[in-house]
Amino acid sequence: MMMMTIGRIQQLGKKVSSAQLFHSLVARGVGGTIGGMGGMKGGIGGIGVTVEGQVSTKKTRRHSSMPPSIPPSMPIPSSSCSSSSSCSFSTSSEPTPILSPSRTHPLSGIRKQLWEFYLSTGRGAKALFEAIDVDETGTIDPTQLQSFMREVLVDTDGNAIDPKEIMPYAWNRLEQRSSAGQSYDIKSFKQWLIAATKMSADFKNMRMMEYLQQHPELGEVGESGLDSDLGLSDYYTWNEESMSQSLRRMQYAVRGEVVMKADQLKAQGKNILYTNIGNPHQVGQSPITYYRQVLALCDLPPQCGVDHPQVETMFPKDVIERAKMMMELIGPSGTGAYTSSQGVLGFRKHVAEFIQKRDGYPSYPGNIFLTNGASSAIGMVLQGLLAQNNDAVMIPIPQYPIYSALISKLGGRQIGYELDETRNWAVTREELEEKLHSARKQDLEVKALAMINPGNPSGNVMTHCDIQVIAEFCDEHGIVLLADEVYQTNVYAAGAEFVSAKKVALDLGLKNLQLVSFHSTSKGLIGECGRRGGYMELHHIDPYVQAQLYKLASSELCSGVVGQIMTSLMLQPPSPDGESYELFQKETQYIYEGLKERSQKLVEGLNKIDGIECVQAEGAMYAFPKVDVPEKAIEEAKELGTTPDNLYALSLLEETGICVVPASGFGQKKGRVGFRTTFLHPDTVEAIELFKKHHEMFVKKYT
Repeated sequence: MMMMTIGRIQQLGKKVSSAQLFHSLVARGVGGTIGGMGGMKGGIGGIGVTVEGQVSTKKTRRHSSMPPSIPPSMPIPSSSCSSSSSCSFSTSSEPTPILSPSRTHPLSGIRKQLWEFYLSTGRGAKALFEAIDVDETGTIDPTQLQSFMREVLVDTDGNAIDPKEIMPYAWNRLEQRSSAGQSYDIKSFKQWLIAATKMSADFKNMRMMEYLQQHPELGEVGESGLDSDLGLSDYYTWNEESMSQSLRRMQYAVRGEVVMKADQLKAQGKNILYTNIGNPHQVGQSPITYYRQVLALCDLPPQCGVDHPQVETMFPKDVIERAKMMMELIGPSGTGAYTSSQGVLGFRKHVAEFIQKRDGYPSYPGNIFLTNGASSAIGMVLQGLLAQNNDAVMIPIPQYPIYSALISKLGGRQIGYELDETRNWAVTREELEEKLHSARKQDLEVKALAMINPGNPSGNVMTHCDIQVIAEFCDEHGIVLLADEVYQTNVYAAGAEFVSAKKVALDLGLKNLQLVSFHSTSKGLIGECGRRGGYMELHHIDPYVQAQLYKLASSELCSGVVGQIMTSLMLQPPSPDGESYELFQKETQYIYEGLKERSQKLVEGLNKIDGIECVQAEGAMYAFPKVDVPEKAIEEAKELGTTPDNLYALSLLEETGICVVPASGFGQKKGRVGFRTTFLHPDTVEAIELFKKHHEMFVKKYT
């Protein structure tokens, strides 16, 4: 048995001052039966480390003969560490991987593991700091950090990954700090890590803090009683450094910096045209009468509503009948009581009937979960999927930011697959295979793939063939398909038609495809965002997993009953022979035709502006134009530590009052600049002239 002391490690490479460093790495980021990595008893991916420090090489991954997180240059040790000044290692009896010539630091494997762990979970920043600061000076020189990043940013073949490609703005800050001769303490190091690992440079957390302190609509907060001689980190134990770092780096661009700035300008009296979010009622869409009438009767006590002697003079008969039926399904406790954790069974039957009628294949209420909108359901599924620090989800680029936000918060890794703007935002099988191969080279385990149809922010409607490419890919590789179908009613282009992922899978006979589909009351023509209604359907999901998802739903008791009612109403509108039908048809047709007209006119208008190009918005509620900006604007954005998209969107807001979302918040092809705008607001089309004037002004300013 070969023994190795800290002294021997010192001779092999960079100085390691004491065994305490390795012990801290094990305790904080790599080991211990509590808080460990990879979903095992404190293991590094597939290595389990006990409290005493014994290491097991038990594998945790089906498709690999090596544990998922162990790089090829990392010997698999077993160790026995104490608090003394030396740490003994013995090699495992299993074969030891060959050392890569590119990895010479004796702790490079552990340093790589700590980086991967932080990248997925946001945890272990202090252990990372200590792994770089081996001289224990309490500071890190920028050149040390640059060297460390180049060491850990390699794939499983030992090929270097350029930091400037994956963290351009954070790397720019690092180079600026190096030029200024400034080192990093633990606080500034954590700030840099947030910048290096979040999706976009658009959003700064300090601006969120300023927003909360200054925005009048948020209301007053009490005095903190903060001692003026103390800093915030000294006064509060729960602070910037001690809080969840994954929450700090989480981003949700739809309500990001541009929107916060818009709220501030509005409070100062400036007229703001909000086109940043799909919130129909906020921008003037009227609620549909039938839905609100049924909901009102369900909420009212019977003696004031359905049993009132004059109820038929106030409400149509079919509304009263529907409300009575729904109240019977809910039970005598009414809308103020918890329901079944999965949702009212009668309402889930309505969902199953809708799906079966839509697709022509059976659907079962036991596979339906009623949820607080689609976002809640997506969060539940991702929570159940992401088990290890190297688990990843493939998401479309561009994507709806709820995916990147939740994946970041839950400690997963995101792999973007690019939609081809020149092919109406379709994806090829080659692109999917390439990104899967790339993920595996980074030793990531792709657990799921998200698709959004119709597209958000892209506005495309996927064809049967488009979905077939994705469904067959997921089926072949054992990847769970997450089908976000909340805009299925919003289809405007001639010849376009919504087809569900479930229908495509069953049409193709893909019996092994694991699929979860999502729908919501927030979109479509109903637009009841504030009701928080929605559902997910599980198709061919392991019964054990489904039981655990039920347990997760039970921990939240149930989704909102009003949202459950709205979900049922959305999927079962009034009967054609009912008293409410004529008005219902008139209202929904008016909403639909308005969306269709604005989608066409907005895209046509944007395409007439020199330097702006936009693919037709076939569906959903958004246009996603591409903008040509001068090189000088790109350079200024880099100096400001933001993106050209954000610079452009802030300029558009300040000059015109139009609030859009920078395209970088959704992800996009390298070098592309753009924004997302809704066409919900009636004034959107009239604002095209403002878009034109601003673009001309912006280009002139930076030329």
